Amino acid sequence: MNSDNSNALPLWVQDRQTVIANDEGVEWRDGKRPDYSHTEQFLKAESQFEHPKGSLEAIVENLVRTFEMEASHKTNPEQWLSIVTDKFRMSSNGGQFYTAQNVSDQGTYNLFINDCEEYSSKGETFESSFELFHKAFPNGFLWELTEVLSGPPNITFKWRHWGTFNGPYKDNSPTGQTIEIVGLSIARVTDDLKIIEVEHYFDNSNFLQKLTSAHPFNHGKEE
Repeated sequence: MNSDNSNALPLWVQDRQTVIANDEGVEWRDGKRPDYSHTEQFLKAESQFEHPKGSLEAIVENLVRTFEMEASHKTNPEQWLSIVTDKFRMSSNGGQFYTAQNVSDQGTYNLFINDCEEYSSKGETFESSFELFHKAFPNGFLWELTEVLSGPPNITFKWRHWGTFNGPYKDNSPTGQTIEIVGLSIARVTDDLKIIEVEHYFDNSNFLQKLTSAHPFNHGKEE
């Protein structure tokens, strides 16, 4: 598939801004469309790959970005275009499978990060977890697809997630360091490229250690 017929693709595998623009009747989490204009400039500058429009790589990347946007900003999973809502389930590192409603209620950070010294999923809500990492990565915690290993109906692909640690994480001061997670996912999709099931495999221990290895944040004024 090439760029000449990419506009004939289903909406949910076009770029996420196009999905956001087609939002009639959508229940947005904050009552308004999400604005990616700030983070998009960093995504464009820092991405390592630019997949040709209409390629399988671009299609899968768009699908995942649409899902991430919908999971983060659409309160009603019935309105998520990227998935088969009543069949969808997702897991990480061979653990428990979660439904779309689980994702909507708890957020991906709370579902994917196990309780540990650096982070407590039981102590965070969807909103507080989102705010915590938004503060730590004010330019966005960015995501891109790096390679597709197999095509539909069982798509296997590699990816990288990264951000610049420019804001405080809890009581830890920012370091300005780029922190990255790499992983592999397997997505089972329908003929029209909606996600039925997705399994993620990654190690986030190094990510959390880098967020908490800096000196404690100084809340007072220096004398």
